[in-house]
Amino acid sequence: MDSLAALADPTRRRIVESLAAGPLSSGEIASRFPITKPAVSQHLKTLRQARLVRVRAQAQRRIYELDPEGVGELAAWVGRLQAFWAPRLDALEANLRQETGDE
Repeated sequence: MDSLAALADPTRRRIVESLAAGPLSSGEIASRFPITKPAVSQHLKTLRQARLVRVRAQAQRRIYELDPEGVGELAAWVGRLQAFWAPRLDALEANLRQETGDE
């Protein structure tokens, strides 16, 4: 899953977290990081390729926002993991409580 590889980098995770609050221009994104604008552009390119963000032109500005389709696929994947693990972890907790007499 390309989105997981893209999110492995802490700067890209912070960009995604910033965009969760709403769209931002590339300049606004760059101003939040102590790295060069070209470095931010590379991070945004990686996020676009992973379909986590999308970009649109607004006059001379490039506006970035989360890509609902790509983020939705990631959320669905996480949901499947939760569906798999939640009952197993609940059963483990119940078993541990029984063994320790906490019930």
